[in-house]
Amino acid sequence: MARLLVTGGAGFIGSNFVHHVLGSTVHSVTVLDKLTYAGNRASLDGLPEDRFRFVQGDIADPDLVDGLFSEADAVVHFAAESHNDNSLADPRPFLDTNIVGTYTLLEAARRHGTRFHHISTDEVYGDLELDDPARFTESTPYNPSSPYSSTKAGSDLLVRAWVRSFGVQATISNCSNNYGPYQHVEKFIPRQITNVLRGERPKLYGAGLNVRDWIHANDHSSAVLTILDRGAIGETYLIGADGERNNREVVELILTILGQPADAYDHVNDRPGHDLRYAIDSTKLRTELGWEPQYRDFEAGLRATIDWYREHEDWWAPAKDATEAFYASKGQ
Repeated sequence: MARLLVTGGAGFIGSNFVHHVLGSTVHSVTVLDKLTYAGNRASLDGLPEDRFRFVQGDIADPDLVDGLFSEADAVVHFAAESHNDNSLADPRPFLDTNIVGTYTLLEAARRHGTRFHHISTDEVYGDLELDDPARFTESTPYNPSSPYSSTKAGSDLLVRAWVRSFGVQATISNCSNNYGPYQHVEKFIPRQITNVLRGERPKLYGAGLNVRDWIHANDHSSAVLTILDRGAIGETYLIGADGERNNREVVELILTILGQPADAYDHVNDRPGHDLRYAIDSTKLRTELGWEPQYRDFEAGLRATIDWYREHEDWWAPAKDATEAFYASKGQ
């Protein structure tokens, strides 16, 4: 049994990872989460009390972090400010959490000799042209385009520096866009699903041609656990499930699954600096560590996700009205 500390474990991807670990291993998990608007304590309901503990706090609090690291065998760092639109409106929280917070955790890992895995994003690589056959690999140069992606790129570089300079036992993973249960309704897929469930029209940025490489959160979770168990210290692994779709295709598929006309959506103002295309080459993870995704069929994963939101309106409804009011104020 390992004692895992999971930062940001009440957020979307973090909570899915906690459920995956407690459901598929004998590890115990402590979650450290600040419970900002994107964290939801209800996402962790029903977990086994003998193997799960929740601590509310800030990853930039060195005393709190030090005490938790002293009790952990390994740390998985999900905590991040992660919404591009929010980073354009107010970049400062992204610096505080993604840079200063990661630094605080790395210093604790350095003091305690704790195994550390850092969760990052494919957005650090910038974007690709829509007709470019290339995909991101571990050697793709960083080219972030927003305050969010630039602070995530900075946090990645901090991890690499602490490995090289101080011998911290760390790995990094950069993942493509996730979908699945427990995702805040401000994000693209749950926003469109919940709009349709409420009888409202989905909203599509611009022409909807921007491409994302979608992966179910359960597959991201299994990949992270694989890297934590078998990854080589100092290495970076890209996580993807070959799920490239443009935004218009995703909206039309959601509408079709929910029995609505495929064109029953509205075009809204595009996001400033909206990246064109992300695409992940996960060959290294698959060949070196033997990982494979469970959800190879995007439509099947999307149907399961729609079912979850249909059955859990009590989870997402409290945030829905404020989210739509915010987007409406920007013409989105």
